Amino acid sequence: MKAPSWGIEPVPQRLRVLGLFDTTLLWLNLGVSLLVLVLPAYFDLSLKDALAATVVGGAIGNGMLALAALIGSDGRVPTMVLQRAPLGHRGSYAATVLNVAQCLGWAIFELIVIATAAGLLCDQLFGFKAIWAWKLAFGGIAAVLALLGPIGFVRRFVRKFAIWAVAASVVYLAWWIVDGASLGNLWSHGGDHKGSFWLAVDTVIAVTVSWAPLVADYTRFSRDRRSAFLGVGIGYLLPTLFQFGFGSILVLSRGVDPNHPELILTAIAGGGAAAALALLALTVDETDEAFANVYSAAVSTQNLVPRISQRVLIVCASIVATGGALAIDMRSYQRFLLLLGAVFVPLLGVLVAHWLLNGAHYTRSDIFESPAVRPGSIVAWVAGFLLYEWLYQPADLGFWSSWLDHWAPSYQIGASLPSFALAFALTWLAGLASRRVPALGWLRA
Repeated sequence: MKAPSWGIEPVPQRLRVLGLFDTTLLWLNLGVSLLVLVLPAYFDLSLKDALAATVVGGAIGNGMLALAALIGSDGRVPTMVLQRAPLGHRGSYAATVLNVAQCLGWAIFELIVIATAAGLLCDQLFGFKAIWAWKLAFGGIAAVLALLGPIGFVRRFVRKFAIWAVAASVVYLAWWIVDGASLGNLWSHGGDHKGSFWLAVDTVIAVTVSWAPLVADYTRFSRDRRSAFLGVGIGYLLPTLFQFGFGSILVLSRGVDPNHPELILTAIAGGGAAAALALLALTVDETDEAFANVYSAAVSTQNLVPRISQRVLIVCASIVATGGALAIDMRSYQRFLLLLGAVFVPLLGVLVAHWLLNGAHYTRSDIFESPAVRPGSIVAWVAGFLLYEWLYQPADLGFWSSWLDHWAPSYQIGASLPSFALAFALTWLAGLASRRVPALGWLRA
């Protein structure tokens, strides 16, 4: 059974066929990514601090993601359509445009990493890389997988092939990383590191919560809310802990330059025939993430233009992502992730608060009969974004960075939890005020 072109209407019960096992497999598969293995190169922390940041960030981020998955299963519509409830019909358009941009950005980075890894393997075997050709090839593969839809993807690809190849490669890579490192020395000698613990935590959270604007695109097909919550929460947490944890060991033991994280892929490819095979399996699996971002870019766009064919939008998204991969490098990757965190962490706080105020349940009318704009929720979202940026102090954004640097404190606490809490609290207060004081009904309506 498949529903490759199911649009923005609530998914009927007959198509809600992804149980706990299928949902867990899907998110285990989506969670295994060469990109995440690369990320600890940006931490510049000791092994103890890097592992602690991984555990803290993984627990917080996956808790948020699992809750978003549950709400998505409850609403049975794509995430950007779900945002009509807290933000209003037209208010959801802002979130949609930003989400399409992040989906395409993720797809571009995924294709860059896939092509880089494939090029390294090709260089070992045949003496040439042809990275541009790999970008074109995997861009096409991502489009084909996206056209299958979530159910067909899980049943035809993940169950039968991808998850088993990935499991074997992960086991081997874990052994290879530990075997090539002096764990005792790394653990007892922290070395000179200038990274921020909370910046590392926010990076882990940002990677995880970046899936929150996509998660309902898939959990709308989950059998029930329990399957969605546990399947996503457990399924994505395990690879997050593995990749950030073992990626930290790999970075510190191999001395990878944070400005050249792609050298991690070179290190893996140079680990012998077995390591090359493991990298090959992960390269194939990485296409899953490209699939998800191409598919969700198309589904999210349907919130803006529901009458355009989903298949046409999938093809267009894959073309844009492939073109971007041919033109962009990956050295501004961490800033990209933290900007996503600033946008989507508080947006999740708005969604959770509104959903709880609505009795922890969304009906079709809550979503499709919402007012054009809910100003109270939008103000809460913007406030959460500003707080995140204020605490983080972004670099290289011109006037915005200079202004924040003038007013902001030194970066000593995380930005994710405060921005989530502020957006949640303001949405909650706006909702309560509109109920108690009729004249303030515009805050909610």
